[in-house]
Amino acid sequence: MTIRYPNGKPYRTNNDKKHNRNQLKKKKVSFSKRGMTLEEDLNVTNEYYLQSNQAVIHKKPIPIQVVNVDYPRRSAAKITEAYYRRASTTDYNGIYKGRYIDFEAKETRNKTSFPLKNFHEHQLEHMQKCYEHGGICFVIIRFSTLNRVFLMDFSTIYKWWRQQFENDSRKSIPLENIISEGAEIHYGFSPRLPYLDVLDRMLTK
Repeated sequence: MTIRYPNGKPYRTNNDKKHNRNQLKKKKVSFSKRGMTLEEDLNVTNEYYLQSNQAVIHKKPIPIQVVNVDYPRRSAAKITEAYYRRASTTDYNGIYKGRYIDFEAKETRNKTSFPLKNFHEHQLEHMQKCYEHGGICFVIIRFSTLNRVFLMDFSTIYKWWRQQFENDSRKSIPLENIISEGAEIHYGFSPRLPYLDVLDRMLTK
């Protein structure tokens, strides 16, 4: 039963107040950077690379055409209707050590494989053209449930993409193959996701 004051507020004992103070203390505990998406991790990393003058890599803007805009107040505008002007290509591009960089970032909650349906054909076609012109193309894959991130070069990804249409082959890349054919990116502090270090090692090979 809850005891209340005449004004309707609940009566609390000293134990109740102490319990509430403990709850407030617990809420102050912070786990910095946990729960960030792959895109957020990469954006923070790319900002570090830019500030340290290691590379100039940015996320590509989404090519949308705005149709309707709502103005709830003079100082704010909200897009209520829009559509894609054209199919987007990959997520990121830029310059690193004098070379053009172009890559896609993908996440999956699967624990044992990466579904190839997460790719769009026009994305692979775009990377193939960049690759043929000497660009460095790759994919960064995050297994969000496992919190593991891998980098796979375009030629390896393209091999798996083509295989799925041959003799009813599997429609996903097994995790063990991603481990053996790609390279794992381990989280750090600065940069958050040091994928250029991994890329350097793969290019050396």
